[in-house]
Amino acid sequence: MPWNRRAFTGRRLSRAFNIADLRELARRRVPGFAFEYVEGGAEDESSLRHNRTAFERLRLLPDTLIDTSRRQLRTTILGTPADAPLVIAPTGLNNMLHPGGDLALARAAARRRIPYTLSTLSTTRLEEVAARAGGRLWMQLYVLNDRAIGRDLMQRAAAAGYEALVFTTDANVFGSREWDQRNYRAPAKPTLRAALDVLRHPRWLYEVLLRNGIPRFRNVEAFLPPGAASAVGGSTVLPGMFEASISWDDIAWIRQFWRGKLLIKGVLSVRDAERAVALGCDGIVLSNHGGRQLDYCVAALDVLPEVAAAVNGRLAVLLDGGIRRGTDVVKALALGAQAVMLGRATLYGLGAGGEAGVARALEILCTETERTLGLLGCNSVAELGPRHIRRD
Repeated sequence: MPWNRRAFTGRRLSRAFNIADLRELARRRVPGFAFEYVEGGAEDESSLRHNRTAFERLRLLPDTLIDTSRRQLRTTILGTPADAPLVIAPTGLNNMLHPGGDLALARAAARRRIPYTLSTLSTTRLEEVAARAGGRLWMQLYVLNDRAIGRDLMQRAAAAGYEALVFTTDANVFGSREWDQRNYRAPAKPTLRAALDVLRHPRWLYEVLLRNGIPRFRNVEAFLPPGAASAVGGSTVLPGMFEASISWDDIAWIRQFWRGKLLIKGVLSVRDAERAVALGCDGIVLSNHGGRQLDYCVAALDVLPEVAAAVNGRLAVLLDGGIRRGTDVVKALALGAQAVMLGRATLYGLGAGGEAGVARALEILCTETERTLGLLGCNSVAELGPRHIRRD
């Protein structure tokens, strides 16, 4: 391999030219067990890989001799202006990657004037994120078997001014992430190899564990058994708390406590998209949970064109899973998405350099998306359409 084609080995965020560079920087800066928690997928990881190959199979068809000197990324997400067609997706245990991880993600999103979605299993209280980060805040909801948890989260999020609720529906059964499990000899008990690897990351050990303590599930800790509120204790309890009985009837239950915008995350069929429309939902997120739940599942991109055509603007259609380049963003928008949600891409930035790393990830994706618009002969995301896409 030529010397200049080796994996990124730098330490400066400014020298990370793409999301893959941030991923490599994060891989070196955090212990293996923490990186694997972000990186891994379910079982054979077929869904995880397919989220990427679905994008790679699409080609872009540009128009030429178009004046693109006025190009910009401004758009509307859920009826509110945004500076880019991006939303940071809900992810749990962010403080395990960097101290104040939830705040870092929220602040970077606020500076970019895009929404940030806080997870039910966040390690920072939702009120603290609202007070210290601000911006457009969305709250993700897992319905756990103690319904009081969901009721409490919705009421608190409404009181704190959160704009939207993202009801995640594809976690009725907890997925099996085998590579993640291999870091533990028993639940919450790391293998010797994983423990020794932590010692190879003294900066992370000091900043995350010694200085701040084991991250805790701050938004639900009042409802967990003694000792289960930490990332260690919770890993033995929370998988069994996911509610297998959730159904479309729960939309009515949610509406008792939530009057703001409502999105359903985990939709992957026209039939379910139509049900979301009929029940008055404001949006859907086409998602297979980043390949972390059902293996050998379709990618959101596979079903996007037919779903977008079926709902025909009656609700917002968002998409997540596999976004690593601005070209990926453009492909999703051209096929009918209003915006895309970012999961691993911004987590790589968080692991690479905290808030500055998240800002760098967003800068990279915005720059790439704007450049792709120009090369396609477009000045705005509104000009994108299926005519810009060809399949291999």
